[in-house]
Amino acid sequence: MTTPEWTPEAESRLKEIPFFVRPAARKKIEKFAQDAGIGQITVEIYEQAKQKFNSK
Repeated sequence: MTTPEWTPEAESRLKEIPFFVRPAARKKIEKFAQDAGIGQITVEIYEQAKQKFNSK
């Protein structure tokens, strides 16, 4: 399966995450999108994934 594409807006939101956890966060968000069959990570998808992981 291919890695989802990031929109520039979602990419800039990712930069708000501290650099030392950013790679792990990126992987989790990409996996979230892949599992949902989403090919592009938008700000909306980013927020959905963030809410899902923050609610655990």
